[in-house]
Amino acid sequence: MATGTVGHVLNGILATIPSPDQGVWYLGPLPIRAYALCIIAGIIVAIWWGERRWVARGGIKGEVTDIAVWAVPFGLVGGRLYHVITDNQKYFGPGKNPLAALEIWNGGLGIWGAIALGAVGAWIGCRRKGIPLPAMADALAPGIVVAQAIGRLGNYFNQELYGGDTTLPWGLEIYRRVMPDGSDDALAGVARDHTPIQIVHPTFLYELLWNLGVALLIVWADRKFRLGHGRVFALYVAGYTAGRFWIELMRTDEATLIFGTRVNVFVSGLVFIGAVVYFILARSRGEREDVAALRATDEPAGEEPVAAPEEPKAEEDVAADEKSSKESVNSPETVKPE
Repeated sequence: MATGTVGHVLNGILATIPSPDQGVWYLGPLPIRAYALCIIAGIIVAIWWGERRWVARGGIKGEVTDIAVWAVPFGLVGGRLYHVITDNQKYFGPGKNPLAALEIWNGGLGIWGAIALGAVGAWIGCRRKGIPLPAMADALAPGIVVAQAIGRLGNYFNQELYGGDTTLPWGLEIYRRVMPDGSDDALAGVARDHTPIQIVHPTFLYELLWNLGVALLIVWADRKFRLGHGRVFALYVAGYTAGRFWIELMRTDEATLIFGTRVNVFVSGLVFIGAVVYFILARSRGEREDVAALRATDEPAGEEPVAAPEEPKAEEDVAADEKSSKESVNSPETVKPE
């Protein structure tokens, strides 16, 4: 009897994963969005961990924050652009609102665009600081993939990025969310009835766990093999895209298709190949670079250093110099023969 009761309770606990009732809370007129909070938390973790790794590799404390000032805004813009381009049917066409493409707080950031434009921003920041970009990318890689894992929690609160129906014990319950007037709104609404309208694969959770595994892998490989020259970052990209490939095949949300297959499946495969090729070729550059030795000098190339102005001499020093000069002129060694 006791065994049966325990089994029933465990079965009830593991039967499904409930979704949050809502993803948006209000402080007066101000909306507090779980998705935005998760993105911000991920950025903070990435900068904090990247800073520690950068200093350990010979960098100067504070430089990662300086680079983030450039990389983060570029990354957010790039991520949104990629999402809008690949999911343009959500924002453009009959009955659609193009201005919704600017509403980043409602979800929708494409990691490929975020990494691509974020790298451009990081390159600008590194160039201004005289820092080699591959070395900085290696320091940031584990924090970036953990930040992606944290960001997937935002998808959980938004009830998005899930797969098809499942009877597995970790199936995700999807609830109908409604606004005060009774209209449906999956993002801003609140679940009043906890009867699931669907039980699905939590693909956001699969990717979250995969990302944490990739972070552990690249930290281990970095310590064991002293990876450098961008190889840690390449390993992160290869590991992430390997997981994204099969997870993307499980998703059922609306997406742009190429030959009947989601566009991100093709992108994952191509980026994976590129990352592996770079990882192999960069091996010829040797072990991890010395960040301090690679740092550019602060003085512009080709210019001579400007000497500091001399301090004015005291009156007694001036008088002593004049006397010394007269004695030098009148000495036999300095008098020229006529």
